Amino acid sequence: MKQEFKNIAVLGAGESGVGAALLAHSKGLNVFVSDKGSIKDSYKKELDQAGIEYEEGHHSVHLVLESDLIIKSPGIPEKVQLVQKAIEKRIPVISEIEFAGYYTNKKMICVTGSNGKTTTTMWIHHILKNAGVKCALAGNIGESLARQVIEDDVDYYVIELSSFQLDGMFDFKADIAVLLNITPDHLDRYNFEMQNYVDSKFRITQNLTENDWFVYNADDPIISKELAERAIAAQLAPFSIEKTEGMVGYVNNNQININIKPELTMSIHDLSLKGKHNTQNSLASGIASKIIEIRNESIKESLSDFKNVEHRLEFVAKVNGIEFINDSKATNVNSTWYALESMDKPTVWVVGGVDKGNDYDSLIPLVQEKVKAIVCLGKDNEKIKEAFAGCVDVIAEAGSAQEAVALGYRIAKDKETVLLSPACASFDLFENYEDRGAQFKAAVRAL
Repeated sequence: MKQEFKNIAVLGAGESGVGAALLAHSKGLNVFVSDKGSIKDSYKKELDQAGIEYEEGHHSVHLVLESDLIIKSPGIPEKVQLVQKAIEKRIPVISEIEFAGYYTNKKMICVTGSNGKTTTTMWIHHILKNAGVKCALAGNIGESLARQVIEDDVDYYVIELSSFQLDGMFDFKADIAVLLNITPDHLDRYNFEMQNYVDSKFRITQNLTENDWFVYNADDPIISKELAERAIAAQLAPFSIEKTEGMVGYVNNNQININIKPELTMSIHDLSLKGKHNTQNSLASGIASKIIEIRNESIKESLSDFKNVEHRLEFVAKVNGIEFINDSKATNVNSTWYALESMDKPTVWVVGGVDKGNDYDSLIPLVQEKVKAIVCLGKDNEKIKEAFAGCVDVIAEAGSAQEAVALGYRIAKDKETVLLSPACASFDLFENYEDRGAQFKAAVRAL
């Protein structure tokens, strides 16, 4: 497929766009990069050094539509006019991951899911690296796959894939595909049709052969329903924390079991990350590692010494007996459900931001059980106030991370917790979830 293309347009000049442009340039293709926003200085420098033409602040539509392949940033919805025009002109529009896949035949371990995909991707990478496997992290974390494929000096890529990236993938194939869960998220990008989002997640199974593996969460009702209606060619490796029959990975008497020979068992108390969702993440990580024949001792060691990603249930500090936890990466209701579920002390919950069509009903029982007060951190908090009005006595509002931390500190008492777990995107008050988490942490340390 790749031989047909000479002129490449790249829409969006973030890490994935610049990585794709550099890869295309290294293969002798003509590249034009267009970003409607502003491009970071560090990326401009790279494009300048490579002699790649670029523009910022607008799209030159005629130049983009003169290309014979468009690589689109995952953040740009397909419904934007320029993309629609390209589709009308039959110009292929693909993701950077798809493009990178044209130029490598290394093994791909690909992870998706509404929640837990960053943790699981990093956990698998941690296991492989500790076992001496030449591997790299790519996709939604770290350097783009395209940038790394220029050198292509590893044996395995461990790739976190969002639904937006999967939407632009057609010929790409995983060797091991991992699907953790599917719960409503980003529905604004899928015409508020859950099935569209489900189909998007299941793209991770496309092109799998009988030599490949599909690792999936058998406790997830949506995944189970879909599997009953789909034929997947790969070898199946279901995991569960609720049942044992027919499972490749399961929990029994607080023991993790993975029955790929030689069978692996370890106590869930030895896992470095706590909570049911992290037990699921560890099963997925352990199965993927067993498939590529990492030794049991090495897997167990890495399951017990892994440190989680920043902004995901991250302990910040204890101030006068009050614990502060940063879970800024929880940008949807389900992520926040996991965070609240793992709280074992009365909690002041900091929530809010840009609502993505959230339904808060599933959180109500947990809020009634664990939350003593809510601090809304967002420009428009009406929906949150309405959803939880009958659940807690105190609902306060904050216009900044500093104000939210100050309120939390005032409301919480000794042996209680202030949890930032927003269940929303961050773009109303912050650059991104990292910025939100960093401001929260800075405010806690300034107390």
